[in-house]
Amino acid sequence: MYQQMIFVNLPVADLGVTKKFFTELGYTLNEQFTTDDCACVMISDTIVAMMLAKERYRDFTHKEIADATSTSEVLLCLSSPSREKVDELVDRAIALGGTASGRTQDMGFMYGRAFDDPDGHTWEVMWMDPAAVEG
Repeated sequence: MYQQMIFVNLPVADLGVTKKFFTELGYTLNEQFTTDDCACVMISDTIVAMMLAKERYRDFTHKEIADATSTSEVLLCLSSPSREKVDELVDRAIALGGTASGRTQDMGFMYGRAFDDPDGHTWEVMWMDPAAVEG
């Protein structure tokens, strides 16, 4: 069966800071598609974040580029295998220079937290009890 992928393209101010932040979070760079103006961050086998220097990002759009530190452009949500892993990833992101974003959401069967990366992009991390999905 075909495994569909998603490539999220995000503008960044400092590619070096972005590379350091995401690799220290535990993600890898696909060097084949990482250049002087783009970092290909492998979130999973099917999720890729293309972190583009703002000059390079402009090559793909005629629209004004949002300042994610003051304007919400997109909310990115990653699943997590457990509540503990949600906390682990968000706490590590904050320790690496990200900032906490929003409130912890605990609905019992679903748990989530969020952080903003150094460019202000919001990353939500959530766990959902598999039994809740099945039921």
